[in-house]
Amino acid sequence: MNSTTRFKLSTMMFLEFFVWGAWFVTLGTFLGNNLKATGSESASVFGTQSWGAIIAPFIVGLIADRYFNAERILGVLHLVGAVLMYQMYKAPDVSVFYPYVLGYMILFMPTLALVNSVSFNQMKDPEKEFSKIRVWGTIGWIIAGLLISFVFHWDSPEGIQTGLLKNTFLMAGIVSLVLGLFSFTLPKTPPKVSANEKIKIGDLIGLDALKLLKDKNFAIFFISAILICIPLAFYYQNAGLFLADIKVSNPTGKMAIGQISEALFLLAIPVFFSKYGFKKTILVGMMAWALRYILFAYGNAGDLSFMLIIGIALHGVCYDFFFVSGQIYTNSKAGEKYKSSAQGLITLATYGVGMLIGFEVAGMITDSYKSGTITDWKMVWTIPAGIAAAVFILFALTFNDKTKSEIDAKAI
Repeated sequence: MNSTTRFKLSTMMFLEFFVWGAWFVTLGTFLGNNLKATGSESASVFGTQSWGAIIAPFIVGLIADRYFNAERILGVLHLVGAVLMYQMYKAPDVSVFYPYVLGYMILFMPTLALVNSVSFNQMKDPEKEFSKIRVWGTIGWIIAGLLISFVFHWDSPEGIQTGLLKNTFLMAGIVSLVLGLFSFTLPKTPPKVSANEKIKIGDLIGLDALKLLKDKNFAIFFISAILICIPLAFYYQNAGLFLADIKVSNPTGKMAIGQISEALFLLAIPVFFSKYGFKKTILVGMMAWALRYILFAYGNAGDLSFMLIIGIALHGVCYDFFFVSGQIYTNSKAGEKYKSSAQGLITLATYGVGMLIGFEVAGMITDSYKSGTITDWKMVWTIPAGIAAAVFILFALTFNDKTKSEIDAKAI
């Protein structure tokens, strides 16, 4: 890969995740303060991510893989996304905001697959080259958070009170416009599948991989993956709102610690796999979810603020040790025939079904422990901690896959 291509792909990843991080981290705070949304209304808004994940395979599989170059579809989706972002910026209430965010997420979620397609198409050795490109996405997410907290101060108590968080959508829209135009300069990525080839809906959403559920241990992992998404949804939906509500300074910037942690702990997964195996690695990830929420439940913005920082920093363990490990485990169990469909099925189950359930549960729990403007955050965080601990116990007692190195740590 030449330096020009590497620069373009790195810039693409930076802008892609900058756009997402520019508004999604502060979404819960924006909904609660600017639009006065209830917990259930916030759950519906966050649930648009899940609907986007469910619909994304159809957009990519039916259109991108068959009729048009991936980079051109990426450009069009981000240009339309920029318009929708501007409408979200202007929305006066949740009823007006919701249709725009739903439309946006249906268009945005497919772009996550498209940027990967454009990248892989230019790589001779993706296992070695992709991480060096993908890391710029994490950097983009981090930079967005730092700008919000330390440059623009939109998430300061004064900024939140005066409604400045709406500017995150304007910033995301401008960058989405830039990425949309920039996408047309990316290396050409033509369709891989003939437009005349018969369409199999099962292939698009991974239904062929359902055969893997005949394996008891894979079925246990599959169910656990859905269940662990319930506490995961609490973090996405409530963490930013929680930190802002208890008056933590620069909350969005501090949450960027989670992305830094994610990048660092990704490097630790091969070591854990080779030394402890898949089961222990994934159990560490599950336990980290319970621990982080206990830290959130009992930490505060004063003398116990270090507990909140540790809880945020655990994001790398929570995400990498469960989800990345799970993707590698799924890859090892699927075999060549079902690799793509198995990954599609896991994505549909977690970011689709699991997160959709999780956001609804998080919304109900938050509403249940809110009185007026006061939220009992200790209970809001204790409940998902208990759910994560229960999934940990379920997995520890029932998963007994003894196969020693089905998972090749060097594949990461």
